[in-house]
Amino acid sequence: MDRLLRNALAIVVTAGALGAAAAPAALAAEQPVAGVQAQVRNPKTVKADAYNQARSILANAGSQTAAKSHPIHGKNDVPVSYGTGLLASARDEFRTADKNLPAGQKKSDMSIPHYNAIHNAAKVMGIDRW
Repeated sequence: MDRLLRNALAIVVTAGALGAAAAPAALAAEQPVAGVQAQVRNPKTVKADAYNQARSILANAGSQTAAKSHPIHGKNDVPVSYGTGLLASARDEFRTADKNLPAGQKKSDMSIPHYNAIHNAAKVMGIDRW
């Protein structure tokens, strides 16, 4: 009986020590680090109006992919993959179109107006990663 009690107590103490050791690491992960941008998770859905507005921003910036995509109607929201796909397609299209620009006129391998359009469209939809 004493051996069973001692082993159970040892397991409880060990589990507590492991939990206490993991707690500072978990707290550190939540703390912002200077110079590092916080990663925000994308929403699960995007409002149809926000998607349509982002689509217009990209089409007005010259994205043929966005111009050819259909506006969303008859739905309140759409899966976030609609928005991330739109952003990724426009990004790739802009990078291809801007590949011959001088480095000083580019940001993230595309012209600064294209870069701004993509980030404005992403902000409208609430998308951080695409």
